[in-house]
Amino acid sequence: MTREATIIELGAWLQTPPGQYLLDWEQAQFDAAVADLFGFHALQLGLPELQGLRANRMPHRWLGNEHAAEGAVAPTAVQLDLLCDFDALPFESNSLDLILLPHALELAHDPHQALREVERVLRPEGRVVISGLNPASLWGLRQNLGRYSPGRSPLFLPQQGEFIGYWRLRDWLRLLSFEVGVAHFGAYSPPLRTARWLERWSWIEPLGARWWPVLGAVYFLVAVKRVRGMRLVGLERRTKPKRATAAPVVASHQHKIKSTKKVLPSP
Repeated sequence: MTREATIIELGAWLQTPPGQYLLDWEQAQFDAAVADLFGFHALQLGLPELQGLRANRMPHRWLGNEHAAEGAVAPTAVQLDLLCDFDALPFESNSLDLILLPHALELAHDPHQALREVERVLRPEGRVVISGLNPASLWGLRQNLGRYSPGRSPLFLPQQGEFIGYWRLRDWLRLLSFEVGVAHFGAYSPPLRTARWLERWSWIEPLGARWWPVLGAVYFLVAVKRVRGMRLVGLERRTKPKRATAAPVVASHQHKIKSTKKVLPSP
């Protein structure tokens, strides 16, 4: 299956009840995360079904896709739908304030290189917002059953999709000098097929968030690009070291005390 067919398959699955269930949870997380982020340039990579930038007010917003879908229309949250390779983004270094990656790393040709490109184009103190399918969940288990069992189709990611676990992703971000801030999991319902059964399991959401938070179907995190302070060489004034001054000498004056005792002559 080609990469373009993979993306089409993912888009079709997102129209199903379980796909809408995950998409609704992620949409709420992205809306809350980007609403108060300020800057000038924001970019969403992949997943046009999710309007990750609709709550953001930056003047320049783009939606990047690796393949052009026939009849697709850019969401109203972005100003321009742009065709680009996630491994080589068409932006200058340190030029973007915000980048969204809704499942983009899972479907990228090279997720390591895609994340390095994000680090390159993101300005210092810029933010990257990432969502991904959690392999340590019931949905992840169902995904693996569909991938390796004959007669079953994968639940969420197509065959070419790659699981990127939460802690693994944190290690990648740390190596690229990102600092993870907001991070949480969601969608604790079992991987059911119908909206009716998903609604019946809605009671499990608050319980899952409280008692087994790392077992949600999806993880969501916000990371900040940190740049260590640089020291300029050659501009420091060279001053001669001060000579050590000797401690003041305290003169001690010894006064001879004359004896006032008279010596009597011997008889």
